[in-house]
Amino acid sequence: MFSGSIPALVTLFEADGSFAEKAYRNFVEWQIAEGSAGLVPCGTTGEAATLSAEEHFHVVRICVDQAKGRVPILAGAGSNDTRVAIANVKAAKEAGADAALMVPPYYNRPSQEGIFRHFEAVAKETPLPIVLYNVPGRTVTDIQPATMARIVQAFPDIFIGVKDATGSLGRVTEQRAGCGASFVQLSGNDETALAFNAMGGVGCISVTANIAPRLCADFQAAWAAGDVAGALALHDRLYALHVSMFTDASPGPVKYALGKLRPEWPVALRLPMTWPNEASQRAVDAALSAAL
Repeated sequence: MFSGSIPALVTLFEADGSFAEKAYRNFVEWQIAEGSAGLVPCGTTGEAATLSAEEHFHVVRICVDQAKGRVPILAGAGSNDTRVAIANVKAAKEAGADAALMVPPYYNRPSQEGIFRHFEAVAKETPLPIVLYNVPGRTVTDIQPATMARIVQAFPDIFIGVKDATGSLGRVTEQRAGCGASFVQLSGNDETALAFNAMGGVGCISVTANIAPRLCADFQAAWAAGDVAGALALHDRLYALHVSMFTDASPGPVKYALGKLRPEWPVALRLPMTWPNEASQRAVDAALSAAL
């Protein structure tokens, strides 16, 4: 269901903090026209942590409605409360999403057994396939390869893939060995997406694709077609842009960049996220000039 360049969409907010629905619809339309292979509304880059449950799934519904089945929708749905995680998956289904993206429980830091039991409980109630999202840098919880294999082997029809943001490329091989060759592995880090694909990945859930969707789509298409030289050239062209997206707290830099490229769209942030500092802005400006 998922492969290629899949942007982790920013959520567009007006200056007063309200959801900018019309602009967001135009943003989704642009992403599809530029070749994005799927869309992730209300993930980390979408400032999901600042959305109420009602707002969260309203944004998902708008994304689904605008996409109209042209690309699959992978809705952010994780929680550190297992009961809320189950409710989120059900709400994602009701909103029309094709699958749910789920982090392991954060903050309360469960053991590997606790992580398995969390996803076991979700699997017994879920109406949607699930892509696991392993991002220890944010959750302080790491789904170890053995635990991931245990989850997937127990519920192979539910847990269809992983967005891996561990930064450990060896995980791709370990996870393929434990979860099977059909298990979809997507990079969660743009700057290592080329190497991730070389290890057996099939795409990237991308921050950079918010602002360079065509180039990111072309990069993934080149790799999938076996054009290694073309993929490498696009990787090199985009590398500084990838790095600049994290020169300050994300999604500050990517919203700053989107505001520069598409000034007609509102790109306000909700606290506690703030506008990127001057050094970050300079890095983004230079990277945009080099890449685009």
